[in-house]
Amino acid sequence: MGKLAIDGLRERVRGAVVTPGDDSYDEARAVNNAMIDKKPAAVVRCANAGDVMAAVDFARENGLDLAVRGGGHSVPGFGTCDDGVVADLSGMRGVRVDPAGRRARAEGGATWGDFNAATYAFGLATTGGIISTTGVGGLTLGGGIGYLCRGLGLSCDNLVSADVVTADGRMVVASEEENADLFWALRGGGGNFGAVTSFEFRLSPVKDVYGGPMLFELDDAATVLRSFAEYIADAPEQLGGFPAFQLAPPLPFIPEDRHGQPFVLVVGCWSGPLEQGEEAFRAFHDFAPVVAEHVGPMPYPALNSAFDALVPPGLQHYWKANFVTELSDAAIEAHLVHGPRLPVVNSTVHIYPINGACHRVAPDATAFAYRDASFATVLAGMWPDAADNEANTAWVRDYYEAVAPHSEEGGYINFMAEDDQSRIRANYKGNYDRLAQVKRTYDPGNLFHMNQNVKPAA
Repeated sequence: MGKLAIDGLRERVRGAVVTPGDDSYDEARAVNNAMIDKKPAAVVRCANAGDVMAAVDFARENGLDLAVRGGGHSVPGFGTCDDGVVADLSGMRGVRVDPAGRRARAEGGATWGDFNAATYAFGLATTGGIISTTGVGGLTLGGGIGYLCRGLGLSCDNLVSADVVTADGRMVVASEEENADLFWALRGGGGNFGAVTSFEFRLSPVKDVYGGPMLFELDDAATVLRSFAEYIADAPEQLGGFPAFQLAPPLPFIPEDRHGQPFVLVVGCWSGPLEQGEEAFRAFHDFAPVVAEHVGPMPYPALNSAFDALVPPGLQHYWKANFVTELSDAAIEAHLVHGPRLPVVNSTVHIYPINGACHRVAPDATAFAYRDASFATVLAGMWPDAADNEANTAWVRDYYEAVAPHSEEGGYINFMAEDDQSRIRANYKGNYDRLAQVKRTYDPGNLFHMNQNVKPAA
C-alpha cells in the first residue's frame, strides 16, 4: 500500500492514522494478549463514527483485511491483523445516561468501567461482565455474561439499539423497529455484521451491592461446586456470582502463609436490598468452612473492577469454553483433577450461572442460542512469561478435553481461542443458518471476518 493511499486516508479522518515507522506504531498495534504480534498496514485511531466509516471504506476499496478494536480484550487478537487496517475505537469512550428513561448510550470504544462510572451516579446499571477494562462492544456482541445476568439477562438482552457501520460503509440503526434482522444477529453474533459505533442499553435500578470472594479448601471443592449448582438453580435472581478455581493472590484478608496456594472460590453479588445481603450469602457459608472472605456492601462498579489487577495488559492468553446444562458429578471430578493445577495467579477457571432471566428469552429470539444452558465455563489461561506458553497452553487443552464430554458441544464465543473456528456452527446451534443469511445481506464479501467467523450463506 503506497504513501499516496495512506495520505488519502489521513485526509478523510479526524483521528490519527498510525503506520509502520511512526513512533507510536508499536503502541498502536498492541492488544491485551501478548501472544499476538501482528503488524497492520495502518491503525486508524477513530475519533468519531465518520472515521469508522472511512476506515471500513478504505479496507474494502483496497482489498485489505479489516480488524475492529474496542476494548482490545479479544483473546484470539481479533482487534488487530497483519498488513491490513485496524479501526481502533478505543478513543470513542463517551457514555450518556438518560436517568428518566433508564437508558444509556455508550460509544463503541467504551469499557465497562466507563459505563459503570456513568450509570452509578444515577443508581442504575445493566449486565456488564466481570473485568471493568473489558470493552462494552465485544462483550455485548458475543452475548454478555456478568454478575447481574440472572436478574437482568445478558448484556445483549438489554440492548435497545445500535449504530452500525456496514461493509458498504453505510451507517444504519439496528433495533426492533429498524433493520430488525441485523439487530437480531448483533445480539450474540459477534463482530460479523459491522462495526458498532454506539450501543443503547436499558438500565435497571442497581447501585450498591453486597458481594465479594469467599475461599474454601480444595478438600471441600466437590461439595462447594455441587452445593452451588443446587442452590443457584432456584436462588433469588438478585443473587449472581460464580464458583472458581484460583491461586490465592497476596491480599491482606488471606492468611499470608496461604498466598499462592490453590483454592475453590465463590464470588457472590447480591443486587437486592443491602440489608438482605448477609442473609443471601448465608447459603454460601453453609457449603463448607470458609478459609478467608472479603464480602460486604460496596458500589457495584467496585465489584465489577475487583479482579482487574489480575488481568493487566501484556499477559499471554489462551482460553477454552463450554456451555453446561448440568454440572454433573463426572464434570466436577474433571474439574477437581485439573482446576488445582493453575499455573500462576493470573490463570483462573470460572463457572458462570446463566439461568434465571437468561432462560426466559427464547433460543431463537436472539443469536445467543444456549438459553437452556445452566452454566458457561471458561478455562482462562493467563500468564506473564512467554517461555511458559507451551506448558500452560497444554494445561488449558488438557482441562478442556477432560470437561468437554460432560458439556454441550458449543461454547460462549467471547471465551473462544483462535483455533476454535471449527466450533462456530455448534456455538450457535439452530441459529447458525439464519446468521449466515443475515451475513449475506449485510456483508456478502465477508469483510468483517476477523472474529469467530460466520460465513455468508451461499
